[in-house]
Amino acid sequence: MSKNVIDFADMQQMQKNLQELHKGEWNPLTPLQARNQMLWLVDELGEAIAIIKKKGEKGIMEDEHVRENFCAEMADVLMYLNDVLLCYDISPEEISEAYTKKHEYNMKRNYVKQNEKLYNEYQKDLR
Repeated sequence: MSKNVIDFADMQQMQKNLQELHKGEWNPLTPLQARNQMLWLVDELGEAIAIIKKKGEKGIMEDEHVRENFCAEMADVLMYLNDVLLCYDISPEEISEAYTKKHEYNMKRNYVKQNEKLYNEYQKDLR
């Protein structure tokens, strides 16, 4: 990949290449493997969260080493996310379409009003 920014198609191809390299050693990316890849995704997300907890926002923003480690953990998250998509044979086009639709929906949402309703329901449940 010579370009500076990669997309879902690039990421999925990279994961396919990695999977091919470890063929016979790793479980194939099938629907049954998706839950394991999702668990690994959550594990990697936890590692990113640990950096936030231990180093804080300032560390990520100002310390080159911390930022590099945080980016590496987020890359791991994206790798496992793409594994999950591959397990379910979700193409870059399909996830891009879903992402775009979700973004368009979110742009029309009233988060304050939605959260206020949830907050009020939560407060009722506490009583």
